[in-house]
Amino acid sequence: MSLAIEVFVKCYKAIRGGNLIHRESRRDKEYHFQDWFKARLEELGENFDEPARNSYPDFKMVAHTIGFETKGLQYPGRVITFDCNSQVPTGFHNGREIIYVFGRYPSDPQNPNQYPVLDLIFCHGDFLNADHDYIHKNKSIKGFGSYGDIMIRDRKMYVAPTPFALTEGTEAQITLIVPDNFTLTHDVVKVGDLTRIETREFIVGYEFDLTTNELTAKTTPNPSAGKVHKFVACRVKNEPGTPVSMSSH
Repeated sequence: MSLAIEVFVKCYKAIRGGNLIHRESRRDKEYHFQDWFKARLEELGENFDEPARNSYPDFKMVAHTIGFETKGLQYPGRVITFDCNSQVPTGFHNGREIIYVFGRYPSDPQNPNQYPVLDLIFCHGDFLNADHDYIHKNKSIKGFGSYGDIMIRDRKMYVAPTPFALTEGTEAQITLIVPDNFTLTHDVVKVGDLTRIETREFIVGYEFDLTTNELTAKTTPNPSAGKVHKFVACRVKNEPGTPVSMSSH
């Protein structure tokens, strides 16, 4: 996991060195930040599997059991939540630790094809969701419609809070958030202690009524209710910036 810090520091140096996001065309609305992050991995000389549409995470490292999932966000724009297309956030997936990389960039830059990364958060997936047991699957049923030959596909979309919404002191900064038992290297310093507390109930199912368009959740008590998960916020040591804390909202 020391690789996560190496990549974090590389991204920090790229931002401070003026390495811009380059958008290939106006139609490139999804991959420009991912391409910027990919260039940082290539600079480190680390091998990774090439990203593919609908794959998770975006970057699966070859020599390390770690993966990076990138999320580019416009500023100003949506910052409270982000969409997780068919894969619930998690800190561990298919044998890999998962790090989410949130980067914000101008929504209306002077040059529409190149612009800076305004701020950045490297966030261990457990900070977003510490459940490693849930396995996402898309299912379908047949028999819908007046002739009974239409299929309904259940393709789940998850909407999670961003680390910008969960914390204070991370805007306009370059921040790393990892579990408190993470071994820090001399490249970074701690700037805050963060905690997340498990909820009293889990949603274990849902039912959608096609006649009323009502969605009903099925819940069960969480055996780990009240469990505290501790994290630390870090920054590059020569630029600690503002302290980081959990959001009061």
